[in-house]
Amino acid sequence: MRQARFYGLLLFFLIMFPALWIPRLRYISETERLDAGTVSSPGFRSQPLDDSQICEIKEMNEPGELLGIYWLETDFGQENEGSSIADMAERRERWELRPGWSTYFAACSAVWDDLRCFPVAEKTDGSGPTVSFEDSWLYGRSYGGERGHEGTDIIPSLNERGVLPVVSMTDGVVESKGWLELGGYRLGIRAPHGGYFYYAHLDSYADLEEGDTVQAGELLGYMGDTGYSKIEGTTGNFPVHLHMGIYVDAGNEEVSVNPYPALRYVEDERIHYK
Repeated sequence: MRQARFYGLLLFFLIMFPALWIPRLRYISETERLDAGTVSSPGFRSQPLDDSQICEIKEMNEPGELLGIYWLETDFGQENEGSSIADMAERRERWELRPGWSTYFAACSAVWDDLRCFPVAEKTDGSGPTVSFEDSWLYGRSYGGERGHEGTDIIPSLNERGVLPVVSMTDGVVESKGWLELGGYRLGIRAPHGGYFYYAHLDSYADLEEGDTVQAGELLGYMGDTGYSKIEGTTGNFPVHLHMGIYVDAGNEEVSVNPYPALRYVEDERIHYK
């Protein structure tokens, strides 16, 4: 009788243990997606979003936090559970006490919460050149050594420098201006939430200096083909285009993130000129 009772209790615990602990172990495993290194991870840096998610966050004023929680919940799009990004507010408590939350939250806000307009203006009457862009994140580049492309190239239909106005995607402060070997004539704008928005290969600048404040939509310069040379002013080493980059604070370093989803987010918010 005692032996039967013992085996009965043993069977009960063998059944109940997985039922009680498997969800707990899964919870622990999921929350470990967030730590001090998450902002530097390939998943975060790729900024994964599909068309339906971009449409959803266009209805939000500051989508950064909810989008960030959605990525954690779905392992950066690997486990798409069909939840709405708007529903993520109720899951904030699951993540906010994890190590790395403040850095991660700040990085999400830095990418998404200052975006206001597309960085290339177009003519009011639609008669000017058009532009196109694709997701070229980490595509191979060879100038200066083999490397991945840490930005998005915006390509004009007219390969002529000095024609298309480049405007700021955000409010901010001009943090850097001048010649870089890879970027040619470039401007770097530090936006209010801390993101660094990098505009490269410019043909010329607007009347701006380091330390000046800019508003979203303000003229920064004109699209060109400068760069890929130590000699300032070099042009013609590639077709005219705007290289757009976004960088965020990862705690101990600043890392690049894929600008393509952010550009899709503001694709219809164009500044017009006569």
